[in-house]
Amino acid sequence: MNDMKNLKYIFTSLLIVSSCGGGGDNKDTQFYKKEQTTPQKLEVSIDASGVIEAISSVEIKSKASGEVLFLGAEVGDFIDKGFMLAQIDQRTANNIVDQTESDLEAAKVRLLNAESQYERGIELHKNSSISDKDFEDIKENFAQAKSTLVRNQVSFENAKIALDDTIVKSPIDGTVISRPVEVGQVISSPTSAFGEGSIIMTMADLSKVRVRALVDEIDVGKVAIGQKVSIKVAAYRDKEFIGTVSKIEPRAYVQQNVTTFPVLIDINNEDNLLLIGMNTDVVIQILKKDVSLSVPTMSLRTRQDIYTAAAVLDIDKEDIDTFLNERVDGENFNRFIVIKDSKNGPFLSWVKVGESDLYNVEIVEGLTKGDVVYILPSKSLFDYQERFKERVSGSFSFG
Repeated sequence: MNDMKNLKYIFTSLLIVSSCGGGGDNKDTQFYKKEQTTPQKLEVSIDASGVIEAISSVEIKSKASGEVLFLGAEVGDFIDKGFMLAQIDQRTANNIVDQTESDLEAAKVRLLNAESQYERGIELHKNSSISDKDFEDIKENFAQAKSTLVRNQVSFENAKIALDDTIVKSPIDGTVISRPVEVGQVISSPTSAFGEGSIIMTMADLSKVRVRALVDEIDVGKVAIGQKVSIKVAAYRDKEFIGTVSKIEPRAYVQQNVTTFPVLIDINNEDNLLLIGMNTDVVIQILKKDVSLSVPTMSLRTRQDIYTAAAVLDIDKEDIDTFLNERVDGENFNRFIVIKDSKNGPFLSWVKVGESDLYNVEIVEGLTKGDVVYILPSKSLFDYQERFKERVSGSFSFG
């Protein structure tokens, strides 16, 4: 791009001089450069911005409703798995435990009585001392007593679980990133019939975080899973963090008519330097390759502009027509025309190209080490030259 600007400047300056000067041959002076094929390191990167976020976070809720009596952690604290985070008022839960325990003891006594009656009923029924209906009633009472005992055992176990639920423990090793409740606040349980329950805290494992970077739709096709990413944050301008692309989300994000796609980048954060919500500058390396043979991209021509470029070097139009009679697979995709230099003057040649960093391009076929190619302005620059010349000539016309 800089070469184009320089050439454009030279062409413009020379046109002004030639148009304003007096007499003599008004033949245009044309400029070009020659470049030799060389090894090159091709590098291309994409710049984007993003925000640090947790890869996974856990909302901590209590299965018990009631008043919060104790909170064991504040925002920013690192908590081990199993640590007590909160305690809810246990009075109601304790009462239910006591009640269900009493019901269970009564059910055990009733079962013992029903079992004794059943054993006596068996003997009496054998001796025909009681009717069949009376014996069936005894059996039914015994079965009901067993069923009642089971129900009371279940109720007692559930009551103890509900009592345990008044103690909220950490399910993971992680950092508290929010705590929306305070001691004394009454919270609701997510298991209740209304609402979704109160969030006591939110925790996240910050040993590994990610950046959600917004990449322009033009560049997102060049991003691939596993690519290395350089990340910088304002808090540590002299420190570079290295991440890896883990996901490219399929849904676009449109703002002010600009379409971007979220790219998720995972980063190891063992030192906990990266904090949730930090803004980041992201550089995604999409190409880093050493090539053995390369030329400037401005040396590549197409059928559309080869006549203009070749005319600068006085290549006969008939020779160009003969050269272009051959149709080559991949034209304008990975096959282009270059103008090579030789002892006999410039001539046209097809080349096959590979990777490019926009300034230089890898040559796969068509050139060898030491070959020299011409670099000329594009057809659009020639057209601009002609239009500019006409405007200048008109401005200085005194006819």
